[in-house]
Amino acid sequence: MYTASDIDALNARFATATPQEVISYAIAQASKAIITTNFRPYEGALLHAVTQVAPQLPVVWCDSGYNTKATYTHAQELIETLDLQIDLYVPKQTRAHRDILMGIPSIDDPQHAVFTEQVKIEPFTRAMATQKPDVWFTNLRKGQTALRDSLDIFSVSKAGVLKVSPFYNYSDSDLDVYLKEHNLPNETDYYDPTKVLAHRECGIHL
Repeated sequence: MYTASDIDALNARFATATPQEVISYAIAQASKAIITTNFRPYEGALLHAVTQVAPQLPVVWCDSGYNTKATYTHAQELIETLDLQIDLYVPKQTRAHRDILMGIPSIDDPQHAVFTEQVKIEPFTRAMATQKPDVWFTNLRKGQTALRDSLDIFSVSKAGVLKVSPFYNYSDSDLDVYLKEHNLPNETDYYDPTKVLAHRECGIHL
């Protein structure tokens, strides 16, 4: 288990490090590392950077079933281009079944919590229980939400997993440069029905 002082020391040590340096260090510490992705904008940078260091790392994709056509097309392109080792997790209920019972509740509707549990929290919890990682690569970045502004390159999940965000201090413009340098695609037609608002947390990082 990492203490708060351990995390502070890591963040001080790697404050000016490159994503590759952060990733290489974290991989060296890991017994079992994973990447999580939802193929939202700029995910290609994380997937490329991590798989350049560890090509066979499991890539956990919790697919809510509500992605746009553009996102599914983008996901397939990255899977093929980067030869991603995808472990797919989906809700236990089908989208068709849920559409009849509740649709997509508004964030003010008490059913929204049930919806979020079904399409996001439960599949993610199941994935983590199955994978049992001690290092988790994610694409959290400063400026995304108030919670994420309180984190850093290294943080610890509620379950004690070391969360590593190699691009934490990168802006959209910085990531545009990274994607261009490595000839990687991006797409912006992304929709997360559990968040609704851009600066609202989806639930898995709370």
